[in-house]
Amino acid sequence: MSSITAGQDRFTVIHALGKKLIDSVLALGEFALFTASMFSWLCRGLPRRRVVLECMYEVGVRSIPVVMITGLFIGMVLAVQSYNQFHLMKMETRLGAVLNIALVAELGPVLAATMLAGRVGSAMAAQLGTMRVTEQIDALRVLGANPIQYLVVPRFLSCFLLIPLLTALADGIGVFGGWLIGTQVLGIDSTFYWHHSKEFVTVWDVSSGLFKSTFFGAAIALVACHRGFNCGAGAEGVGQAATGAFVASFMAILVIDFFLGMFLNELYWTIWPATSLI
Repeated sequence: MSSITAGQDRFTVIHALGKKLIDSVLALGEFALFTASMFSWLCRGLPRRRVVLECMYEVGVRSIPVVMITGLFIGMVLAVQSYNQFHLMKMETRLGAVLNIALVAELGPVLAATMLAGRVGSAMAAQLGTMRVTEQIDALRVLGANPIQYLVVPRFLSCFLLIPLLTALADGIGVFGGWLIGTQVLGIDSTFYWHHSKEFVTVWDVSSGLFKSTFFGAAIALVACHRGFNCGAGAEGVGQAATGAFVASFMAILVIDFFLGMFLNELYWTIWPATSLI
């Protein structure tokens, strides 16, 4: 009997793992079809200007305070945490170069996107989830309007276009915060601080960070809208959609950041020999 019971337990575990795998594949395929439908409607034409501007206001203008506070404290915290190590090596004046490279190329885009995933992505998922629960999305179909064209495309364009601009704002405020703490509190000479920053921080560092942020914005919009469109019933379903949108967006940001980082590094070292010969 014990052997039969153990065999049944193993079968149950294998069955549960198989079901989980199949559900994951089905969810991935559903998300791919949702994304393809969104791009299909995007290629057919832009939505109405008023709808896009309303979404841009929600995504862009109302996110400025959060992005500015995030960028400011990122820069200040980096300066405070890095100063002791540079001081031990007698390289305090190089703090600005390392801090600004890390900020504009990696930490600024990732942390700004994470904050926007929490603010913008969760709000989108909750809003669309509420529309799903109250059958407003079904009402749009009855009226002859496509919900993806009317609801998803404007939000995707807003995130895709404005999150890089918000990232640039976070980078600028973060650079200012690092300079403020480094020169006014930690006593680093401002001239050398900016001299080394100018010497080591290149256009490639800034542009690569902004390039990655466009993909972060697209991922946030697609994940949030997909979660909202597939919201469960009731208030619990809306809450789960908002939470799931943030978690999935954050994971997508990290995965995209890794693969884009690998790609940009290979691209940089492919271009570098050609540029070094000029």
